[in-house]
Amino acid sequence: MMTRHKSRENAFIAVFEASFNANDLEDILAVTQELPEYEEYMLDDFALNIIKTYYNHADEVNEMIQSKLKNWKSDRISRVCSAILRISTAEMMYSNEEMDSIVINEAVELSKKFAGENDYQFINGVLGAISKELRESK
Repeated sequence: MMTRHKSRENAFIAVFEASFNANDLEDILAVTQELPEYEEYMLDDFALNIIKTYYNHADEVNEMIQSKLKNWKSDRISRVCSAILRISTAEMMYSNEEMDSIVINEAVELSKKFAGENDYQFINGVLGAISKELRESK
């Protein structure tokens, strides 16, 4: 059984990979589910749910992220940070569980592993602002 940490990491990798292929997620999902050499990147139900949630609500998720960027435009954000923000924001916005702090922590860990040296601070700040808005709107 895959841990949620590994599920989130694999969801991030799939969304990141899709960003290079005109967001052709179906092809990415097919590859990661069928080829033995991609076994470590397999997507379990939790990862698939995160990905599908993002793609089903991409406009709302992207709008939420953009609203927290202040004077930045989303095209200034690296693909790595963008993929992390997208899956994390989707999970916080549409999950039935109250676990924003866990999602933010996991996003920070992903950014420390895959993004630039100080990108984790940016990720933490944007997701913290999103979490605050979501809590206040409930």
